Amino acid sequence: MADAHGRYGVDRWVGSGTTHTEDMVAEEVPVALVYNGFSHAVMMSTPQDLEDFAVGFSLSEGIVGDAREIYDIEVVEHAHGREVQMHLAGERFAGMRERRRAMTGRTGCGICGVESLDQMACRPIATIGVSGALEAGALLRAQSELQTMQHLFHLTGAVHAAAWCRFDGAVELVREDVGRHNALDKLIGAVAAQRKSFGDGFVLMTSRASYEIVQKAAAVGIAVVAAVSAPTGMAVRVAQAAGVTLIGFTRGERHSVYSHPERVH
Repeated sequence: MADAHGRYGVDRWVGSGTTHTEDMVAEEVPVALVYNGFSHAVMMSTPQDLEDFAVGFSLSEGIVGDAREIYDIEVVEHAHGREVQMHLAGERFAGMRERRRAMTGRTGCGICGVESLDQMACRPIATIGVSGALEAGALLRAQSELQTMQHLFHLTGAVHAAAWCRFDGAVELVREDVGRHNALDKLIGAVAAQRKSFGDGFVLMTSRASYEIVQKAAAVGIAVVAAVSAPTGMAVRVAQAAGVTLIGFTRGERHSVYSHPERVH
């Protein structure tokens, strides 16, 4: 399986001088998600943790309700990309096939698969109930621990990270990808693989908080999403409606809570 990064020649300029050297560059490849022999979506992704990616995508997009409904999973390398081949339970596959008719050209932006504004308006939003709250200092601790665990970012500077954190801020899992949505899907898949409860922690993203980040988190029951950059207005509205605590500009001891502040002490 190809590495998530490669060495490439680069002419590095400093002032008026140049040095030819090698640089570590993050890779991205087309990844086809294939269910029961049918290709459902092709995404550009960093070629690591693809099993987690496929499981997380299946959960966050409502294709399955439980990771155990995916019976088999295999990553197959091709000349021009990867296939992640999965076998679903019969009723889940039937539902996926129905949805697939409106998913042509999906690119991971959250609404590309819908065919009309009415379909977008009717897209269901999961609702989060009562859950745990962040302990004092949790965001600061999570930021500090995540910085030491972004291995691909430190090599290339080109990827986002999604971290699964306990409510005391301890980082338990990190997944990285060139796409922030992919990083979150990989993290969701990793959490599911370890049979952890999505209600027992929060997500820290090294990106802005877009609509789809909140939608994916709500779909699996994640109640708190923190991002180092800004949210979009639609992300805030979805978070308010879904019961998700959305935190932006999480930097050092500063952060801004845009929805459901009762979970932040």
